[in-house]
Amino acid sequence: MPTSPVPRGSPTMRALRAVVETGARARQAVARRAGLGESEMRLLDRLGPGAAPGPAELARALELTTPAVTGVVDRLAARGHVERRAHPADRRRVEVHLTDSGRAEVLGHLAPMLEAMRRLEDDFDEAELAVVERYLRGAVAAFEELAGDQPSQA
Repeated sequence: MPTSPVPRGSPTMRALRAVVETGARARQAVARRAGLGESEMRLLDRLGPGAAPGPAELARALELTTPAVTGVVDRLAARGHVERRAHPADRRRVEVHLTDSGRAEVLGHLAPMLEAMRRLEDDFDEAELAVVERYLRGAVAAFEELAGDQPSQA
């Protein structure tokens, strides 16, 4: 019987699995509380500060069709969470921007978790944080390799 390179039951692997599974449940809970669907929540996640992708780029990132993304953007725009703007260099293109109300909606639900994470991070020194960051970036790379994705900029 072949052995796994990393024991499946190692404390690190169990903790990472718990983070991934709990994160998925947390996203669903935030979406439910905000009255958003999964696709709407995922799209809002893609629209951080400085991010203004177009519908086709969002479709690729979310693995949805462009018409499906148009519907998601329409629903979010109707709620005032996003707005479409002409691309500054190519007025034929459209960018999707997160509005202040969209940011407030999401952050309002995430604030308690973000504050708890900040307090947790305060318990680590710089060297410990560097190790945690290295491990998490390596985990992201492993997930991306499995999914066939390009490396993220995170």
